[in-house]
Amino acid sequence: MIPFSVLDLAPITEGSHATEAFARSLDLARRAERLGYQRYWLAEHHNMPGIASAATSVLIGYVAGGTSSIRVGAGGIMLPNHSPLQVAEQFGTLASLYPGRIDLGLGRAPGTDHATARALRRYFDSADAFPQDVNELLAYFEPATPGQPVRAVPGAGVDVPVWLLGSSLFSAKLSAALGLPFAFASHFAPDAMDEALELYRRYFRPSARLAKPYAMLGINVVAAASNSEARRLFTTQQQSFINLRRGQPGLIPPPIDDIESYWTPTEKYGVEHALACAVVGDESTVREGLSAFISRHQPDELMITTNVFDHAARCRSYEIAAGVRDALAA
Repeated sequence: MIPFSVLDLAPITEGSHATEAFARSLDLARRAERLGYQRYWLAEHHNMPGIASAATSVLIGYVAGGTSSIRVGAGGIMLPNHSPLQVAEQFGTLASLYPGRIDLGLGRAPGTDHATARALRRYFDSADAFPQDVNELLAYFEPATPGQPVRAVPGAGVDVPVWLLGSSLFSAKLSAALGLPFAFASHFAPDAMDEALELYRRYFRPSARLAKPYAMLGINVVAAASNSEARRLFTTQQQSFINLRRGQPGLIPPPIDDIESYWTPTEKYGVEHALACAVVGDESTVREGLSAFISRHQPDELMITTNVFDHAARCRSYEIAAGVRDALAA
């Protein structure tokens, strides 16, 4: 059976704060480790009141330090917001502290709005330099050569697996050309998933980092004791998407009984389209949904994200998903 992994945004729920969000993330990572999840990734977002993972590399260190075997990484670092040297130093440091456990996923989007991008002292046109920035970053992880004017310390010669992330065809083509593993953001932008996978696999060139294509797909999973309970839990993520599209991002809201009263028909269409890669229900429903998704798209790995309000319910969802993984393997 293919590996399952966890994508976490360190959600700050209504009535809580970042300190509690970090504690919940560490608790979830420890549970995921015990349940046999392959990796635990955290995502970079800025100026989002409900997401506490802005300082992504710092949080990766916190989670890696509180676990012992699960891989911990970035899903991802938004490279237009950073200099490649700084990213190489940060992840060279993390990989030196936690050898064999750190992943670096790179995204091309800034992960924020124009005003925040300016506050970060980086600009949206930095995304145009993404291929060059990726190559520069990869070079910093190579062993340093005599007379090399700039090197990452630590970083040079340190083993840091680098992934490219994407929601379009751009990163699929680039990761294929560079011989890197590829993660597609189908959990919120599924439109180009099939074409991106086909292009990545068709044009993949083996590299010193990767001998054959390796593609990971994101999917929303909300599992609970019953289908109706799972659908109610899922309304938290649906509300968050609506609020974001209304230009009103906030803390992560509790679930509601009637999502139909919350959104307009146009909003409903947009959210259901964006979250089309979602499996929501009891164990049987989740098993059927994940089996169908895997059979259709043949990913090498699944990155599961479960954005629900209650921490215990979130943990239980990942427990059910792990049981489904094991059942499918058997």
